[in-house]
Amino acid sequence: MPSRLAPPEAGGVPFGRLVAVELRKLVDTRAGRWLLIGIGALTALVVGIVFFAGSATDGKDFADFVSATVIPQNILLPILGILAVTSEWSQRTGLVTFTLEPHRARAGWSKLVAAVILGLAVVVAALVLAAVATALCQVVRGSDPSWVEWKPLTGVLLGQVFVVLQGVAFGMILRNTPAAVVAYLVLPTLWSVLGESVSWLKDAATWLDINQALQPMFDGTIHGDQWAKVGVAGLVWVVVPLLVGMWLLRRSEVK
Repeated sequence: MPSRLAPPEAGGVPFGRLVAVELRKLVDTRAGRWLLIGIGALTALVVGIVFFAGSATDGKDFADFVSATVIPQNILLPILGILAVTSEWSQRTGLVTFTLEPHRARAGWSKLVAAVILGLAVVVAALVLAAVATALCQVVRGSDPSWVEWKPLTGVLLGQVFVVLQGVAFGMILRNTPAAVVAYLVLPTLWSVLGESVSWLKDAATWLDINQALQPMFDGTIHGDQWAKVGVAGLVWVVVPLLVGMWLLRRSEVK
């Protein structure tokens, strides 16, 4: 009789496949699909307003159109990061996900990577739209725009990655879509209001206010200790919530 065959080694799900699945889950649900449609529509609307508003030489540079795209995306892109996590509970797919991938940390990191990839894709699409609008404005309205400014472009990309990561972190902590959206919109804004209105908080607000810290990055004027302020604010509003959220994701009961 032939000897018994050795049992094959069972391998885990490749991380790239997990990321691909999470990317698909972000676009094939009604919430994710309509959120992306809403981001695109609002971005095009804001760009159109900048295109037609004012004179042909007033605020029609490429950087002006890029700044216009930041307005809707800065609000809606973090919700994309929130949905990447909370959809497991709202759509009741957590039992399936964490059965097929028992290592919840790998599932959590794949959600984060997928949210960042899709967020960057949306930002790049907005930059292309801004470039098209700048060229059309030059042809149609006779503007004389300035084009390549690398600091604002880099700042927009980095800043939007920050807000997407913050959305993922809030989603992991609360694991409930409405609660995470409200917390993301209210808590940083409340801190900004307190930092401006309470005198003894003004110095701390320059270091702990994520909105105030990221503004020079979006403007492309960040320099010196402003990078340190981004690091401190990012530690408080992104890194610590993300680590806490990952810890809770690994230990929360899935029903």
